[in-house]
Amino acid sequence: MPFTVTEFESTPNPNAVKCWLDRPISDGPRSFLNASAAAGDPVAAALFADAGATTILFNGDWITVNKPPTADWATVKRRIKAVLAKASSSTDAPDEHRA
Repeated sequence: MPFTVTEFESTPNPNAVKCWLDRPISDGPRSFLNASAAAGDPVAAALFADAGATTILFNGDWITVNKPPTADWATVKRRIKAVLAKASSSTDAPDEHRA
């Protein structure tokens, strides 16, 4: 079952957004400081590759995604939603090939 972003919440950091999800993505906090650190997690890796994330934090039913200062939030949020819609859990690969 894919994840759905139920709300985007601003943070004090103008380059970070908190994304509330419809269900937990992790059992506790997990941070990814770069794409290399996300190599073992398909959802985090896809957020780096497809959404342009610079750092990511998973914690229960929310994630925080940081973006480059030059990226616009409308595009980044759309890409975050798309990545999460293709994923079934943070340990499963995105559902790119499911019917």
